[in-house]
Amino acid sequence: QVQLVESGGGLVQAGGSLRLSCAASGRTFSRYSMGWFRQAPGKEREFVARITPSGIGTTYTSSVKGRFTISRDNAKTMVYLQMNSLKPEDTAVYYCAAMTVTTPDYWGQGTQVTVSS
Repeated sequence: QVQLVESGGGLVQAGGSLRLSCAASGRTFSRYSMGWFRQAPGKEREFVARITPSGIGTTYTSSVKGRFTISRDNAKTMVYLQMNSLKPEDTAVYYCAAMTVTTPDYWGQGTQVTVSS
């Protein structure tokens, strides 16, 4: 069992930055890939980024490549999403997920990110 709690969302102007954090509980944290997903109003939840258990490998959806960076600290059981050059289309609820390879097993409650134009 892994419990996840996101924080760091908020309102930011286009071009600005935010850093999302995800605090994980559970002894098995370091065994999971960790991911960030987002869901905009009226749209399906979509994949944003994923990081392997070791932290060496990362994957991003094309729309955020070069702007977002996912990282993790296994000692602190934390996952982060640094978001730069934010655009209004990045507005969504962002969710942290513990994943078995590419399948989410556990979800956080989400944190709202709003980017104004």
